[in-house]
Amino acid sequence: MINLDPSEKALVPFVSVDNMMKLIHHIGLETMLVGLGDYIESDFRRWELFDKTPRVASHSEKGVIELMPTSDGDVYGFKYVNGHPSNTADGLQTVTAFGLLANVANGYPVLLSEMTLLTALRTAATSAIVARVLAPKDAHVMAMIGNGAQSEFQTLAMKAIVGIDEVRLYDIDPAATAKCAANLAGHGIKVVACDAAEEAMLGAQIVTTCTADKQYATILTDNMVGSGIHINAIGGDCPGKTELAPAILRRAGIFVEYPEQTRIEGEIQQLSADHPVTEIWKVLTGRAKGRTDAKQITLFDSVGFAIEDFSALRFVRDQIKATGLFDPLDLLADPEDPRDLFGMLQRAL
Repeated sequence: MINLDPSEKALVPFVSVDNMMKLIHHIGLETMLVGLGDYIESDFRRWELFDKTPRVASHSEKGVIELMPTSDGDVYGFKYVNGHPSNTADGLQTVTAFGLLANVANGYPVLLSEMTLLTALRTAATSAIVARVLAPKDAHVMAMIGNGAQSEFQTLAMKAIVGIDEVRLYDIDPAATAKCAANLAGHGIKVVACDAAEEAMLGAQIVTTCTADKQYATILTDNMVGSGIHINAIGGDCPGKTELAPAILRRAGIFVEYPEQTRIEGEIQQLSADHPVTEIWKVLTGRAKGRTDAKQITLFDSVGFAIEDFSALRFVRDQIKATGLFDPLDLLADPEDPRDLFGMLQRAL
C-alpha cells in the first residue's frame, strides 16, 4: 500500500491564534514584550544587511491591504496585513495579519504564523525601545490618546521596557477608555481615565497617539505640546491619515524607521520631501544623536516596517522549538522524485 502521509519536508510549523495566545501566556506578556524588543533592536543594529522596500499597498475607500517583505540574506520574511478602520462597526478587527519566514537558500518556508496578536505586540515593543532612547530621563507618565486595540499593549510595553508607572487615558469613545482601564487593572500601573486629550497630557513625559480614522485629523494641536516631551505617533499609517498639527512637526526632532515609507504614510507626509529626519537605527547604533537636550520635543513617526515583523517572527520561531506550541501544516508538495509532481498526484487516487 502506498504511503500518502506527508513527509517532514512537506510540513511547515504553523502558529495559530490559539497557540499564539498560549505562547504569550507561557512566556508572560511583559516578558514577551521585552524579548520582542530585544530581537527588534538586534535587527535594527544590523539594518544595513536587510533588503528594504516600502510596503506594497492596495488602497481603497474603506482601508488598505499590504504586503511587507524583507530579507537578511539568510532568511526571507513577509507579512500580509490589512487596515480597515470601519471594521469594528461590523464586529471585525481593524487590523488582521499573518506572516511567513523562509529559507533563502532553498526557498522553503520555515514558519507560518498568525500576526494579528503578534503585530500588536511588536508595534508596542518597537515604540518602547525607541522611547527608551528618546524620552526624557526618568519618564514615568504616559498619555494614551486613542484607547483601541493597541492601547493596552503600548501601556504594558512602556511599563516593562521604559519603566512608566502611570498611564492617562483618553478616547472620543468613553466605552473604549473604560475597556482599556478595566483591562489594565491589576497590571501594576496607575490608570487615570480622562475626559479630554489636554487632561490626559497633564504631567505626561510620553504621549502616544493611536487613533483609527483613515483621514487627516488633528489629535494634538500645537498649543497642547510643551517642551521636553516625547511623542510616540503610531496612528498615521497610510496616505491621507495623520494625527498631529504640522506646527508640532516643525518644532520636533523627528525620528523614523524607513524614510521612503514614512514620507508616504507617516506624519511627515504633511512636510516637504526634504524635511530632515533621523533614522532610528542610526540612533541605536550610535551613528546619530537621539535626544539632544531636556527641552527638545522628540517625535517617533512610526508607521511600522517589515524588519520589525521579521524580528517578531524570528522570536516566535525560536520560542516554539521548546514549547511545541505549533501545528505541523501540510503545505508543501514533496514527491519522491522532485521532477514527478504529476506522478505524486496520480498516486493519490
